[in-house]
Parts: sequence; structure tokens; C-alpha cells
Amino acid sequence: MNPLLQVRDLSVRFGAKEVVRGVGFDIARGEKLALVGESGSGKTITALSLLRLAGEAKISGQALLHGRELLSLSEREMRGVRGGEIAMVFQEPMTALNPLMTVGAQIAEVLELKKALTPAQSAQAAIELLAKTGIPEPARRAGSYPHQLSGGQRQRAMIAMALASEPALLLADEPTTALDVSLRGQILDLLADLQRGTGMAVLLITHDLHLVRRFADRVAVMEHGHLVEQGSVAQIFGAPQHPYTQRLMASQPRRDVVEAPPAPGTAPLVQAQGLRVAYPTALPGVRGWFRKGEFVAVHGVDLQLLPGRTLGVVGESGSGKSTLAQAILGLLPHGGQLTVVGQAWQQPATRNTSANQQLRRQVQVVFQDPFSSLSPRLTVEEIVGEGLRVHDAALSAAQRRARVQAALEEVGLTEAQFPGLLARYPHEFSGGQRQRLAVARALIVQPRVLVLDEPTSALDVTIQQQVLALLQRLQKEHGLSYLLITHDVDVVRAMAHEVLVMKDGQVLEQGSVAQVLDAPQHPYTQRLVAAAG
Repeated sequence: MNPLLQVRDLSVRFGAKEVVRGVGFDIARGEKLALVGESGSGKTITALSLLRLAGEAKISGQALLHGRELLSLSEREMRGVRGGEIAMVFQEPMTALNPLMTVGAQIAEVLELKKALTPAQSAQAAIELLAKTGIPEPARRAGSYPHQLSGGQRQRAMIAMALASEPALLLADEPTTALDVSLRGQILDLLADLQRGTGMAVLLITHDLHLVRRFADRVAVMEHGHLVEQGSVAQIFGAPQHPYTQRLMASQPRRDVVEAPPAPGTAPLVQAQGLRVAYPTALPGVRGWFRKGEFVAVHGVDLQLLPGRTLGVVGESGSGKSTLAQAILGLLPHGGQLTVVGQAWQQPATRNTSANQQLRRQVQVVFQDPFSSLSPRLTVEEIVGEGLRVHDAALSAAQRRARVQAALEEVGLTEAQFPGLLARYPHEFSGGQRQRLAVARALIVQPRVLVLDEPTSALDVTIQQQVLALLQRLQKEHGLSYLLITHDVDVVRAMAHEVLVMKDGQVLEQGSVAQVLDAPQHPYTQRLVAAAG
């Protein structure tokens, strides 16, 4: 039987730069093929070139769908293929969905164009598609705008839109990267159920090896635009042949931390008792004229973080993890008791008093996405040295530059590797290198506590391993304490000494890594650990 899709000697070139070179693979009807590799390997460009959506790229080779050559079709003919025979689910639904249209209207638009349904038929079919993807109250959600849905619901709406035309092939480009671990599992299970029900083939583009093992039938591995290895999931995971595939399979986070606990009686660097954070909300009707309601994001949390230790805070989006971190950083007003390095924030904590400014030196933060957290208009020297202008204003320009260079060397960025390093801008670095810049910026003021907010979730597996190894080394050398905010159970296993599990603003379970992750007591923790397995 002929494959649904046959790709032969596919090459993609932007000007003089060839980014995909001689790629070839087949996808059978009803098959799930995972295309894996790190950022820049050519995965997404390969998929986009099948739909001729790779901008001004020059594409050569063959791409046969049902035996029909896609690369030689006219633009008019390709419009019939896109969203019809081949549909695509993008990585970030918030940027892929139209913010000015309800999700129901966006799905109905596809049905009117591709299925020639009437507006009334399209609206009803859109609700049925949303119901099929498991969105609760589909009729109500059809009238919602993208920003009114959660991340998982937006991704389900994207999948409903892609399935509207009953495609033969679905291209899923990192469809779960922005989601919590349990939501990732739900979306993959949904795709698998829908795929079995419709018989469509799926090309899954990802760097998450856990998802590949759970979802795919076959795997194709890309490196620097080349397809270096392909085979069944059992073959690739059980006996990888190519050195790059072997490195990918070995790139799981490794634990390398000081296990010995601090001496008895050691004072915690961060301690909270009954910590509470609430946001004001408008009350409906006349009541809202006279008083405000409140939404409690963190309910009575107790925790402590000892010197040289890592406290991992895990939970899904909306669990209160990031709100807890912001309160500890002195960025949100809070109730209850909270001390950082033995001192309480002067209330409101957001005031920039001299006491609060001194406390801010002791607790710094590294954010999830280094590209958005580093100013694109500042040079490396200005970014890393910014904290010194606030906390060590008496330093001369030469002294400040020397401190910046020392901080950069400590995180593995040197002038020898990157000529003109101090004058470069963030866009000139890879994701892992930008995260090293973010760590250097935090460390330069010599804090005792680092808040790590999903520090590796935006990175490839091999880069993730390097950044975690860097953080582990810095903790051992400087005795740093980390508050690690994450939904990645593997990262918690590698980094944390104690774990705190949050849901709906409350702590459900806490204890050592072994107690919480190896023998979870609460059903929610059990689901989180099972979803990561």
C-alpha cells in the first residue's frame, strides 16, 4: 500500500544558507511519526515547507501527498490543501488564534470555507468539535475569546479548528510545550483518541522525549538540517545508533547536589507561616459600588528554605506557584508572616524603602524565558551590570566592568568564546546562553537566595541539562539557596532537597524528594508523578 505522504531529498534554503538538507521519510495512513531534535535542527521548517509556508525559502525535492506533488502545485491549489487535507496545530495557541474573534467563530470560519456549511450549521458543528476535544460547557466556550480560556482549553480549541476539515494529515508543532505536565498527557491522549477515531496520520514535532515514547509509532531524528536516524520507538529508544541520538537519549537531568543537611539549629533563609496573597475583585451589582471582593491566590502557606538547599514548588498553572514566588520576592502585598534572611519586608512590600532595597539584594530571580526577560536594547555589559548600579553605586566603571566579566566567566561565558562579548546583544546568543546571562545578572549582586521560575522549560533537553549542571555547581560553590518553581518532575528530582505541592493556592503535600515523589500520599501528587513517568 502506498504511504499517505512521501518526502524525498527535501532541501530548504534561505538565500545562501541551506537549513534542511536531503531529508526523506514516509508517513502511512493512521500512523504517528515524531520528528525530534533541538531548536535549529530544521524540524519546524521541514513541516512548514510541506505546506509551502516557509516564507521566501527556496524548496527542492519531492513531497507527495496521495501521490500528488505538493511542491509543484499552484498557490490556489495549495490553499485547498492547507487546512483541508493537511492541518496544523501550532506551538503557542495564544499567538495562533485571532484575539478579536471568539473561538467558535474561528472554527466555524474553517467549516464554512472547507465544508461549505451554512453559518448556522458551522456554529453548531463548532460546538460539537469543541465537545469532542473535551472542553467543558462547549456551547458557552464557543462564545469565549482566546484570552478567556486556559492554556489547555486554547490548545484544545486549536485542535478542534485543525480537525474541522477532517484532514488526512495533522502537523502538530510542539503542541504541548507551553502546558503543564498533566495537561500535556491529556492533550496527547486526546490526539491519540481523535487519530484512532478518524484514521488521520500525525506528524508530531517535539523535543520532549517522554511524549515521543508515549505517543509515537516511529521516530525520525534531525540534527543541523539532516535526518540522522529513523525507526520504531522501540528501536530508537532501546538501541540508538547515531551519536547525536545517543546524546539526546542521555540528556535527562542528573542529580549532583550536596545531600548532607545543614547543622541542627541552622536558621532558614526564607520562612513563611500562614502566608496569604489575595487580589481585589469587583463585586457584581450595587455591592461593587461600596466595597471590593477578593480572590485568594495563596492560602495560608507554611514553608522554610535552609542555606544551601533547594525547595521545589510544583503544581499546574493557576496553582499559586508564581504568586508565592512574587510574594517572597517582595513584589506583592501579603498577609501572614514572611521573613527573608531573617528580615520581614516593610509593608507594603512593593515600597522601595532602603530596608526593602537591601533585602532585594539578598533574593534575586531567574525567569522562565530568557529572551523576554533580557532587554533587547541593552548590551551584555549593561544587562549584567545593572544590579551593581543600584546596590554598589560607588563602584567605578572599571570596577563594575571587572565584576561583570567575573560573573560572566563564572557562568561559562568568556571573551575567548565570544569576541566582543560585553558589547553584544541578547539576540546574538542561543537560548541556553541567554539563560546563562540571566543567571550572571542575578548572581552579580551576591544574593543568598535565587528564585528560579521554570528556568529550563523553554530549553531543549541537552541545553536544559547544561543549565541545571551550572546551577548545581553554583549552589555547591556559593552555598546558594534555590526556590525552584516548576511543573517538571524530572527537574525537581535532579535539583530539589524538599518538595512542596500546590493546587488552587493551597499546599497539598510537602516533604523530602523521596517522601513526596517516590511515595506520594495525595491523589493529586500521585497524578502529577504518574503523568511525568
